Amino acid sequence: MDFNSSGGGNELHNNQFYQSEESKPLLGEMSAPLEGNNNKLCAGPCKRTLQHCSSGMRYKLLQEGDIQVCVVKHPRTFLSKILTSKFLRRWEPHHLTLTDSSLASATPTGYMEAALSYSTIEDLQLLSWDNAPKYCVQLSFPGGTVLLQAANSYLRDQWFNSLQWKKKIYKYRKVLNNPSRWEVVLKEIRLLVDMALTSPLQDESIHQAPLQIISTLLAENTNLSTQDHENIIVAIAPLLENNHPPPDLCEFFCKHCRERPRSMVVIEVFTPVVQRILKHNMDFGKCPRLRLFTQEYILALNELNAGMEVVKKFIHSMHGPTGQCPHPRVLPNLVAVCLAAIYSCYEDFINSRDNSPSLKEIRNGCQQQNERKPPLPLRLLPPLPSPPTLPLSPPPSIVNSSEILVELERNNNTANARRKGPGGGDSEPNLIDCLLVSPALNALSIQLPAQADRVLGCFALILKMLSDYDDWRPALASLLQPIPFPKEALAHAKFTKELKHVIQRFAEDPRQEVHSCLLSVRSGKDGWFQLYSPGGVACDDDGELFASMVHILMGSCYKTKKFLLSLAENKLGPCMLLALRGNQTMVEILCLMLEYNIIENKDTQLQIISTLESTPVGLHMYEQLCDRQRELKELQRKGGPTRLTLPSKSTDADLARLLSSGSFGNLENLSLAFTNVTSACAEQLIKLPSLKQLNLWSTQFGDTGLRLLSEHLACLQVLNLCETPVTDAGLLSLSSMKSLCSLNMNSTKLTADTYEDLKAKLPNLTEVDVRYTEAW
Repeated sequence: MDFNSSGGGNELHNNQFYQSEESKPLLGEMSAPLEGNNNKLCAGPCKRTLQHCSSGMRYKLLQEGDIQVCVVKHPRTFLSKILTSKFLRRWEPHHLTLTDSSLASATPTGYMEAALSYSTIEDLQLLSWDNAPKYCVQLSFPGGTVLLQAANSYLRDQWFNSLQWKKKIYKYRKVLNNPSRWEVVLKEIRLLVDMALTSPLQDESIHQAPLQIISTLLAENTNLSTQDHENIIVAIAPLLENNHPPPDLCEFFCKHCRERPRSMVVIEVFTPVVQRILKHNMDFGKCPRLRLFTQEYILALNELNAGMEVVKKFIHSMHGPTGQCPHPRVLPNLVAVCLAAIYSCYEDFINSRDNSPSLKEIRNGCQQQNERKPPLPLRLLPPLPSPPTLPLSPPPSIVNSSEILVELERNNNTANARRKGPGGGDSEPNLIDCLLVSPALNALSIQLPAQADRVLGCFALILKMLSDYDDWRPALASLLQPIPFPKEALAHAKFTKELKHVIQRFAEDPRQEVHSCLLSVRSGKDGWFQLYSPGGVACDDDGELFASMVHILMGSCYKTKKFLLSLAENKLGPCMLLALRGNQTMVEILCLMLEYNIIENKDTQLQIISTLESTPVGLHMYEQLCDRQRELKELQRKGGPTRLTLPSKSTDADLARLLSSGSFGNLENLSLAFTNVTSACAEQLIKLPSLKQLNLWSTQFGDTGLRLLSEHLACLQVLNLCETPVTDAGLLSLSSMKSLCSLNMNSTKLTADTYEDLKAKLPNLTEVDVRYTEAW
């Protein structure tokens, strides 16, 4: 792929590397001057392709095996005569092991009493003479010959190729461990790479062994010139197309990305390597340096003139042009890289605060307590207003924690009092389904170095880019639901601004698996809903994002009453303020609080009514609420039938029209079987106070309606859901309907686990129909 430079940079001529379709860079054109003399970069056989054998047998590299051995001590001139003599009838069976340096027997007796070093083997060939023994490999050494006889031709060739590989790799390891002239070293590296590419052996170690040798070479020779670095990288490029670089080589690549981010090697060689890592890596925990290399590569792309535009093209190349990314590991790997990079910006501060060794200290072996810095008494400092008159006090001490400026704690009592809150107690608010935990995070007075600030901004923007892909959003929301960021990062204005776009994307997504991740992952832990609510550490607006989150959650939250109760207990003030400013979602919230009798205090009820009447939209909705309340009183007035059956093909509108025509306070049995009603009719059903039996057989009543029924019709005793589209998500909500004694789930999507859960939580359930379900 060609990268053109509009800034007067040199073009790369005659340096095209072979790339498979999967690993081909897709970054498009760069408008950035690239460093380096690219003509020098092409010195030697840079233009190479994978020269795998296109035909012939493929073999697995042998490490050990059983074979017949015969050793002949002779002058070389008499070899042909001895090979045809009767002396060769004396063969010994041995279990031979191919070590890194020699050929040894598990039973060191007879011919193989001493191991045969690869360095003593002068020649290695197959015996092909007419009178020679069948399936033999000949190993010549000074003063004699070793013959290995296999059971068939395939095993013979496998032994021959394995011995040949071990002998050559042993030679290259010795040559490259003691380099003399780098011109010779570079030539040997190219020969080593060619040998690995053309070998008929098919084994992971065939490509990894040369990479390990070169990695050791680079680790032991740190004084190489930049040009030598680039030439070595170019030489080993074909091996990296289908193999991850070993850890030491990753360190070398990271160093190159940091020191020469504009080098063409970064684009031409590293791009397919990083693409392969992101597509195929399964666990960065086992290979942390692969993650670090990917991180440094992305930062190198950001150093180009086009900056984040180049990174954006790279992210798009990883996703692909279609609406669905074909590689499921790309997103988790990208998120892991982003989280690690963001954490690294605050690593020294966090380790000083927690008194734990950093990754850098662990790598350097500095784990002793007396080798590390003493812990700093750090605290989270909320931003305070600056009144004109303040009591005189010494200025706060500022210390440099490696690279981060942090304020020292001066008054622990003040901090503790602040944690307890105005009431002085330590009790937490009533937590309902992990909703609306009071934010415990405070803004930190931390000043990041310029480089760390750039890293933070770069990877925050990448998270923003990832959230723009519809197919990635569900998994991204799930990965970010636990808020896997340092608390200090959430107080960084630039970071939270970019992150706000991600949360906004989640709040706008209609899929429940996405916007449900706005809530906390477990009870007692903050979620995005808390952090971006008014008063939350990340909230930097007047509550627009909070209103969006409430709107989408109200549309899918099945415990609406409890959700409203949580809002009333924790966020009533912000809700009233937003409603006063005409926010329609908050006006609806206040109306629902009144309709469901969430607010018990009369003064608070009057204040909510005044707030609603202060805006046109609020006044209109409040008048509608009053009309509904009058209709509800009429509907629930005692009288009317006790049993009612709607005609088939009736709709939600027909049911609403019927229930608005009179009193149904006595209605206990309602049949909607074989009608066209949907979950929308649940809004009408929950108005029936005496309803005990409900038949929804063969309707389109789904999970949403079932959740609403489970919250409001606690007295329901008989429920028929046969042939309805309900799933486990809705059926699980029935566990709160303790009065149920008969439940028909015939021909639904009920699973065995949900069925067992319902049986355990519904003690009065005596009649159950689960035929034609997974639980049957």
